[in-house]
Amino acid sequence: MAVCIAVIAKENYPLYIRSIPAEQELKFHYTVHTSLDVVDEKVSAMGKALVDQRELYLGLLYPTEDYKMFRKLHNSYTDVMCNPFYNPGDRIHSRAFDNMVTSMMVQVC
Repeated sequence: MAVCIAVIAKENYPLYIRSIPAEQELKFHYTVHTSLDVVDEKVSAMGKALVDQRELYLGLLYPTEDYKMFRKLHNSYTDVMCNPFYNPGDRIHSRAFDNMVTSMMVQVC
């Protein structure tokens, strides 16, 4: 299924990053942060000049076949946000969320 899953805050920083295999964790962290820079550049370009709104479209970020996986992740994230003990903007430290993400990850030998 997935080899890296990241949850991004609306302020453009990662709340949660998990990747398998552990040997490539640094590579995936770099990829996530680089992707955040691309999004940040697109958004800041909109503020500097009158840019067509369609220019901000990044393309389909996941294959449509993976919609069920995305929906499962979204539902679990919603459960975290609805927890009265979670402060929005903090890193996600939820055993249930982590277990759900682990079940989505590909185990590479």
